[in-house]
Amino acid sequence: MARVRLELPASERFVHEITLAVRVADMNYGGHLDNSKVLSYCGEARAQMLISRGFSEMDIAGLGIVVADAVVVYKAEGFHGDRVRINVAVDEFNKYGCDLYYRLTHADQGHDIAHAKTGIVFFDYETRRPARAPDAFMDAFSGKSPNQ
Repeated sequence: MARVRLELPASERFVHEITLAVRVADMNYGGHLDNSKVLSYCGEARAQMLISRGFSEMDIAGLGIVVADAVVVYKAEGFHGDRVRINVAVDEFNKYGCDLYYRLTHADQGHDIAHAKTGIVFFDYETRRPARAPDAFMDAFSGKSPNQ
């Protein structure tokens, strides 16, 4: 079976960093960080990145976001008590959204635990339809509006 490949963007595209501790509730029966928690960690990093820019997942210039796709490539185990550093990059902009990339690293030992990507689409929750990426978001993360 072919493995999924995920190439992370250049380091200057990483614009936000958080650190989370692996909790008992984050463990699976194998005694390591559960795969479902990796996407939860990415979601927390995404939410904190948006908040740091004055947005929220439900209000980016009046629009929300939805996750359209997700990819996770596991590199190493994480264990209870480990501190996981999550760096977030914003890249691959399009008319309706962009891709967010995540690098999860063991904060103390330095090795990668996982690489991930989520594709986000801007969504108008009133009309229940995708919407154009707001200029405010594009200005905050790409330096150019979607109309350029």
